Amino acid sequence: MSATSRGSILASFLAVALFGCPAALLEAQSADPGLNASDKILAEEEFRRGVQTFNRGAFNDSILMFEKALSYAPGEPLILDWLGRAYFRSGVESSAVQQWQFAADSGWEKTRLDQLIETVRERSALLPEFGEDSRFVEAGAIAAVNGETVLFRQPVSVVALADGSFWASAYGSNELLRFDVNGRIVAKSRGPLQGFDRPFDLIALDDGRMLVSEVAADRVSVLSPNGAWLSSFGKKGRGNGEFVGPQFIAVSPEGNIFVTDYGNARVVVFDPQGAPLFSFGKKGPSFAGFTAPAGIAIVNDMAYVCDSVTGALYRFDTSGNFYDTFLPPGSLPLAESIRTWNGYLLVSQENRVVAVDAETGAMREVAKLGNAPVRITGAVPDANGNLILADYRGDSIQIVSRIRELVGGMFVRVQRVNADAFPSVQLEVAVEDRNGNPVVGLDRENFSITEEGRAVSELALTGSAYVENFCDITVILDRSPGSDLAMGDTRNAIDSIAKAMQGKGTLRVVSAGRFPVQEGSGPPNTGSWNAFRPKAPASSSWAFDLALRLSVNDLINGAHKRAVVFLTTGAEPVNGFAKYGLTDLGSYLRNNGVTFFAVNLSQGAIAPEFSYLTRVTGGKEYYLYRPQGIGSLVKDAVERPNGTYLFSYTSAMPTNFGRAYLPIEVETWLMNRSGRDETGYYAPLE
Repeated sequence: MSATSRGSILASFLAVALFGCPAALLEAQSADPGLNASDKILAEEEFRRGVQTFNRGAFNDSILMFEKALSYAPGEPLILDWLGRAYFRSGVESSAVQQWQFAADSGWEKTRLDQLIETVRERSALLPEFGEDSRFVEAGAIAAVNGETVLFRQPVSVVALADGSFWASAYGSNELLRFDVNGRIVAKSRGPLQGFDRPFDLIALDDGRMLVSEVAADRVSVLSPNGAWLSSFGKKGRGNGEFVGPQFIAVSPEGNIFVTDYGNARVVVFDPQGAPLFSFGKKGPSFAGFTAPAGIAIVNDMAYVCDSVTGALYRFDTSGNFYDTFLPPGSLPLAESIRTWNGYLLVSQENRVVAVDAETGAMREVAKLGNAPVRITGAVPDANGNLILADYRGDSIQIVSRIRELVGGMFVRVQRVNADAFPSVQLEVAVEDRNGNPVVGLDRENFSITEEGRAVSELALTGSAYVENFCDITVILDRSPGSDLAMGDTRNAIDSIAKAMQGKGTLRVVSAGRFPVQEGSGPPNTGSWNAFRPKAPASSSWAFDLALRLSVNDLINGAHKRAVVFLTTGAEPVNGFAKYGLTDLGSYLRNNGVTFFAVNLSQGAIAPEFSYLTRVTGGKEYYLYRPQGIGSLVKDAVERPNGTYLFSYTSAMPTNFGRAYLPIEVETWLMNRSGRDETGYYAPLE
């Protein structure tokens, strides 16, 4: 059904009341021609109220209004569609799918709804990172030569950034280039005054600075986040801290820098300031020595180093002591770089990329560029779940995506429409991949917004949540029996979080007692937590589910970056999920862009229910008294990708004094992927 037809169904309700629409027209436009005119008017009014309530973030209230509208107009597909949206945002995905299925079964927008249902079911399945359907295929390519213009030569390595852009080292043209998410060059770096001398591997440090190895200069250069040269360390030679052809780089959790020294067949280690420490990899009693050390990565205090000639993958501790041969010779011939991704090692080989489980050694091919003359020297995951491949021999940068992402497209949702200042309209649009991961880095050119198929005027991208540097945080207190004994730890945790927020965003505290209680709300730097005592008493029937629902309700209309932090004593909730199931709670968090973090106030494992919530929302688990503290929790929450985009435009639609349903269509595309949503809104009553 077209957008015009969709809007006319409900518009006919008002036409009956105001203009005496004949029965024949009603039968042509309504899902149930047997309905009388008064029921249609009542259904339209409840539907209008439901849409406006939904756009204010009150999803449970909008569910009641849509269900009441359906009681007057049973089977009306547009109302069913909106009821599904409300259930989805409320976390009850099974009911959402059911309502969308009812609408699709009527034949109304069946293709869109079938795809929506399939995507929601797939998201709920928590597919493995590298399962059978996780193969990556080409989604786009950036050629070194565009017509007669040479953009770069012989790319070797790539660093992906949190905003969807990436830096690439160009060995042949002696430069670094920054590309945006659409593959356009937005910045270049040519190094110190004398320039780079064959830049090779490129990695990013935690503070945003980058390291680049220079093969011909026998050094490693330190760059600012914007690519400006800061300093260099290392020189040509065979002594400590010297190179003959430095190639691949890795950094340990302590900040020590590991560089594979191809010419000397070893690994050279420096401290975080670039001072030489030691080297390893020469022949010894337990290790036969490298033939040609290539890629290196550090996982769980173990250095994994591949030999490109023997094809073996070796493990050393971070002090340089040989541990074992992780994969035997012949396993990874012609290996190049190694990067880490969610517990896997991504190893680049001549024409393919394999994922190696860092614990078991199990291998799976995840991408292949075919049999053309190619040489993949670098493969990194980007912020949008793609892999970016540096093809040295093919003189190109390849972007590959999971095949299910290309086939199914992106998951685009209009989260909110604000038409209070009509004809000026503001939209909040969420863009995700099919696994629910945010798509970041998009700009105005990646979107098309229309009303009834006609382009809107004065369309502007007014904000992108991924660039925001603050978040709202709600802390949930475990009020289980015995939690009072941990009140000092609780105060310390809240104080650490408040200080780490640096006065930005809103901090709320909710107690999970028998009934949830909001203990306080406001800027994070206004409260003193030294004497904090919760109003909610400890209870053996502490209701975690109700506290979580209350916490998310408060966050929905707040900042676009939002998180719930649960302070747990380690107690498992006996009746903590009596009202809402764990799956629905996870969906409620995820479908409203809320990340869940769990902080254990005592040593030991966190209850599996809370671990599940961190996993499905992309959060983390922490121990309060770990050496580095929990201040980084706020940094992790702020840096979590967010695919929300804000738009404004001027509408030319007639409002019928605020009673006409005004359809909107939003389409998004990125290289070979696209997604679409269709929704609508009401202007204020006149």
